Amino acid sequence: MITVAIQTQTETETLVRVERLRKLFPVRTGVFARARSFIHAVDDVSFEIQRGEIFGLIGESGCGKTTTGSLLVRLLDPTSGHIYMRVPSHPETNSQGEQYVDIATLEGRALKEFRRNAQMIFQDPYESLNPRMTIFDIVAEPLGIHGVGNVYEREERVAELLSLVGLTPPESFLFRYPHELSGGQRQRVAIARAMILNPSFIVADEPTSMLDVSIRTGVMNLMLDLREEFGISYLYITHDLAVARYMCDRIAVMYLGKIVELGPTEEVIQNPLHPYTRALISAVPIPDPAVERQPIEIKGGVSKPIDPAPRCRFYDRCPIATDRCAREDHPPLEDKGNGHLVACYEI
Repeated sequence: MITVAIQTQTETETLVRVERLRKLFPVRTGVFARARSFIHAVDDVSFEIQRGEIFGLIGESGCGKTTTGSLLVRLLDPTSGHIYMRVPSHPETNSQGEQYVDIATLEGRALKEFRRNAQMIFQDPYESLNPRMTIFDIVAEPLGIHGVGNVYEREERVAELLSLVGLTPPESFLFRYPHELSGGQRQRVAIARAMILNPSFIVADEPTSMLDVSIRTGVMNLMLDLREEFGISYLYITHDLAVARYMCDRIAVMYLGKIVELGPTEEVIQNPLHPYTRALISAVPIPDPAVERQPIEIKGGVSKPIDPAPRCRFYDRCPIATDRCAREDHPPLEDKGNGHLVACYEI
């Protein structure tokens, strides 16, 4: 029998520490041409995620959220920087407990072992599941890749996970195909697949954005329940501030590959400091007709992330920009109190 390892942690402990992470994509004009320009998708990003924490990454499309998530599970290789993660000690080291590993440097067997501990839930439940595989084969595939259990143990484990994510009775789902399931059911299958190896860390890339509003809350509550029961940490990627407020303990706001504000979710939403964060929050509609909120207009369009100038990324659109913002490098994140960090020279 394959058992679920329940993690219990009473004190705050850093599970993931990202230091000066960068990912550049080359821009080529032809198949054999040398790259003369680069897209700065993620540029000098640093943050920490605590064990059992849901850390949100929010921002517009193209700001680098998904690229950051893909780097943290090594679906992409970083250009530079470090991603330290607390993972179980390898049996060959004869050590007990856990150790910090820079996963940005892992290769081969070590990288495969790491992937047992970190998984990803993708945005599109219609594209992320192989239509030619049964639900059992989809969820059990990671067990086969890592050589866990025999076929009977795997079937028992998959049935256990399907029940855990609310697909009951599991026997009625095991040998169905993705096209026979609704969008919400497919995303629950994706969550079961991510959970099958007992990971301590999951990247959730807008997991509810393509679902009907009526079933989004159910999927979000499921993820919260899994965090509560198994101590899982999430990097939760979303462009929806309401979802971030419901799900996340802390959030980081990204703009053109940079984190411009970071802090406890309620603190950032109730007291936004960066001009970009203020504009984002001002655009969120308020359901109370008696309360008025004047949207903050941002001038111009989103700048291109190709070889950006070494100044504040928000300079061209910022309503409070000064000559210093154009003259100096992009401002570093500074703590303004209570763990509320902002990257702005004028705050």
